[in-house]
Amino acid sequence: MRINGPNRPGSVSSPTGTKSSGSGATFAPTTADAPKPAATSSPAQSIGGLDALLALQAIASELPDRRKAVRRGHALLDVLDEVKIGLLDGGVPADALDRLVTLLAEREADPSEDEGLTALLDDIDLRARVELAKLGRYGD
Repeated sequence: MRINGPNRPGSVSSPTGTKSSGSGATFAPTTADAPKPAATSSPAQSIGGLDALLALQAIASELPDRRKAVRRGHALLDVLDEVKIGLLDGGVPADALDRLVTLLAEREADPSEDEGLTALLDDIDLRARVELAKLGRYGD
């Protein structure tokens, strides 16, 4: 909300009969009231109940598994980029292929119920296996 007009809070005015522009202008506040005390704050609300606490604990326990899976997916994509760059340069580094094999072996059974994340990680794993098979390093 915006307050317009001569009596708005915080406005500064010059005394009547003086020029506003000049070297001898003085500052005078519009009101000299004492400051008002701050309003009291309401007490903090308590959490709804035990169900809310249990729900927060369940979410907190799933996050590290999800973060670990996302980190592994990013690592696989980074190594796949190294393989792509190696193919464009004319030779794939053997250590990149070894890291790809190691990362593929690290996948654990995904206990999360996030189907989208599981499907995405499956696609990344499949791409890594295809690249390894093309280069003769993957045999299941």
